Amino acid sequence: DRGGCVMKTQRCNFSGFRVYPGHGKKFVRGDSKTFIFLNGKCEATALNKTNPRKVEWTQVYRRVNKKGTLQDSKKVKRRKIVKKQRDIVGASKEQIRDKRGRRDAIRKRAMARQAALKEVKARKQKGGKKKTSKRTTNNRKGGNQKAVNKSVKNKGR
Repeated sequence: DRGGCVMKTQRCNFSGFRVYPGHGKKFVRGDSKTFIFLNGKCEATALNKTNPRKVEWTQVYRRVNKKGTLQDSKKVKRRKIVKKQRDIVGASKEQIRDKRGRRDAIRKRAMARQAALKEVKARKQKGGKKKTSKRTTNNRKGGNQKAVNKSVKNKGR
């Protein structure tokens, strides 16, 4: 069973291909930056300072120029579906159109009616809240006025 064996691969700094253990070349530049190349071909072109985006066999070129992607196969243009109204036995196109228009009008009226009902309910709820608060304030005022009236009467005597 080889399920536990995992190889650590690296990427070629020029081509972008995988470099498996025991393969490739490691190049260390004067400033101690290391480069890993898949083979002599990659090393030679990289050391000639060739831009990998312009070399057709590199992964970088393929990525930049969108080569071999799965999206190319999916980009098949689809035709738009055009719906046409046809006659039904016993009803012409005009009759069908009229009936559909009436249905839409009825639906709009029903929506407007529902919106109006919601608005009325909202107003009633707001009104109900205000009424309860008014009652409590009125009772307080009434109670206070009686107390004030008694005190005024007592002061006059």
